[in-house]
Amino acid sequence: MEPVLDWLQITVLALIQGLTEFLPISSSGHLILVPQLFGWQDQGLAFDVAVHIGTLSAVVLYFRNDIRLMITDWTRSLITRQPTSNSRLAWWVILATLPAIAFGFVINNGLEESLRNPLIIAATTIGFGILLWWSDIKGQKIRDEYSLSFKDITVIGFAQALALIPGTSRSGITITAALLVGLTPQAAARFSFLLSIPIILGAGILKLKDLLESAHPVQWQAMIGGTLISAISAYIVIALFLKWINRVGMAPFALYRLALGALLIYLFI
Repeated sequence: MEPVLDWLQITVLALIQGLTEFLPISSSGHLILVPQLFGWQDQGLAFDVAVHIGTLSAVVLYFRNDIRLMITDWTRSLITRQPTSNSRLAWWVILATLPAIAFGFVINNGLEESLRNPLIIAATTIGFGILLWWSDIKGQKIRDEYSLSFKDITVIGFAQALALIPGTSRSGITITAALLVGLTPQAAARFSFLLSIPIILGAGILKLKDLLESAHPVQWQAMIGGTLISAISAYIVIALFLKWINRVGMAPFALYRLALGALLIYLFI
């Protein structure tokens, strides 16, 4: 039976999804820590579907003009064989998603549960936080997302596949890889957010399939509330992150990850 969620749980869990989906700070670390602190049970499949719909809606709405141009130019390029910067960007999003799909099949065939260990999540939160900081220091920061090459996409795509290991942070590892191939922080974040669309969509479809096969009743109030809260918070995060990231850099997020990882070790060791 799906748990009955009160409005505190709905609000907190939806905010966590909206805030951590796009910030490079590890959503899985927070989703383990917060229920532990509040003594909550798992929120259930229906709520997971709702907050995924919310974050997907936010990123699609924010990048709606970019997505329209990418789809239009990509479709036209299939006919004319004349690529544009937007059609190439669409291809890069598609190709960079493939390693995560392949790795996802491996994880779903038995490894996922064994990796959802608090100490593994703590280690990856800390380790990839240090790598994020290092990439911010070492990256050249001179290129935009339209200058990406197939070699760059291979690096970013395989980095995104690592995000299926809990604690890694999908946005964190893809921004790290993009910085290492020379993108500016804002360009790295923009590409990471565009790259999130097929991943969030795929995860949402899989969860929706499981939900439709479940006999448990759906709490529509929790679903609607979770969708709206996660969508609004995610949209704000995307807008503010892209506005300030070139000035702020990755150090604050890396330090936060170190603190979060240390707290997880303290609570679960």
